[in-house]
Amino acid sequence: MKVFVVNAGSSSLKYQLFDMANESVLAKGLCERIGIDGFLKHEPQVEGKAEFAAEVDFPDHAAAIAAVLDKLICPNSGVITSMEEISAVGHRVVHGGEHFSASVLIDDAVLAAIEECSALAPLHNPANITGIKACSAVLAGVPQVAVFDTAFHQTMPKHAYTYPLPHKFYADHKVRRYGFHGTSHAYVAGRAADMLGKPLSQLKLISCHLGNGSSVCAIDGGKSVDTSMGFTPLAGVPMGTRCGDIDAGIIEFLMKKEGYSIEEILTILNKKSGVLGVSDVSSDFRDIADAADNGDERAALALKIFRYDVAKFIGAYAAAMGGLDAVIFTAGVGENGIPHRAAICENLGVLGIKVDETKNNVRGKEMDVSTDDAPVRVLVIPTNEELVIARDTIGIVK
Repeated sequence: MKVFVVNAGSSSLKYQLFDMANESVLAKGLCERIGIDGFLKHEPQVEGKAEFAAEVDFPDHAAAIAAVLDKLICPNSGVITSMEEISAVGHRVVHGGEHFSASVLIDDAVLAAIEECSALAPLHNPANITGIKACSAVLAGVPQVAVFDTAFHQTMPKHAYTYPLPHKFYADHKVRRYGFHGTSHAYVAGRAADMLGKPLSQLKLISCHLGNGSSVCAIDGGKSVDTSMGFTPLAGVPMGTRCGDIDAGIIEFLMKKEGYSIEEILTILNKKSGVLGVSDVSSDFRDIADAADNGDERAALALKIFRYDVAKFIGAYAAAMGGLDAVIFTAGVGENGIPHRAAICENLGVLGIKVDETKNNVRGKEMDVSTDDAPVRVLVIPTNEELVIARDTIGIVK
């Protein structure tokens, strides 16, 4: 069976086509600037098939989906003979609220619940819904499955997800910690168990999904028991443009001092803060590292704040679980940031965490980068959220 995996953004759409007989990727690609003009990069993973990268008119997501499907079956770059070979579509959906603790087959009721959660993820859920509707229009009758970023964290205990606010806000509006990056944390936890040669149910793990968006997750026996992102993806460690945890009183202070509206202050916190805000250089950690190496003190400070906060979460979660077997680094910065991993772990020797400098000189591949004598292992594991989505999709459809 072949599964088409879709990750729709507001003006972009990432995709992969899997052959689930052996979990191989047949093709992957990206549609950009949807609703503006359009650009498609299509990369077949089958020998003899040509890549495609060019401007394509994308007035909406349905047009983008149609263009992708056309490339999947065209003679030069196609990897299937007809759209009938696509057995199911799996969609990444960022926020499922308390409605969903697992992936589900999409029907009208599920779509309505996803729409209800749009208020909790206004930057993400509407785009996910657009992708679902676009696939329904172009692939009529093909079953579609929603895989939620929040579902993995529905195992958090009440004391971990409840905010110390008046109870009516949870009772009336479901204001609580939800957490995100669930598919990534779930995938790397499973791979960590394989690498360590132990059942996942017997391991205490801390997964650090570090990229432009970052979150840290405590995983005890294969279940999420705490995570750094909260009611929205704004909380936790500093990110590319998001501030992470700050004193909520700052919001009122700045609104009064600068005259910001709530929309303006949220734009600042979501899109102009984090390492970009501190450094005033970039939201890309590579650019900031280059600037820091060239003596930019604010760039160096931005990196130090980021690394310091990640290390604090690791220490806190080790204490929360009452032990630790391994720390996992994943996503763009986690997988490729050699100096970031070393700096984050530098003061964690008290927990039994020791990084081997030579082993740590690795990017984008699975590796245990701990010293041989370290009681707690440090693992680099490239994430594969799309494969998790494909697995869940095929499991539900079958």
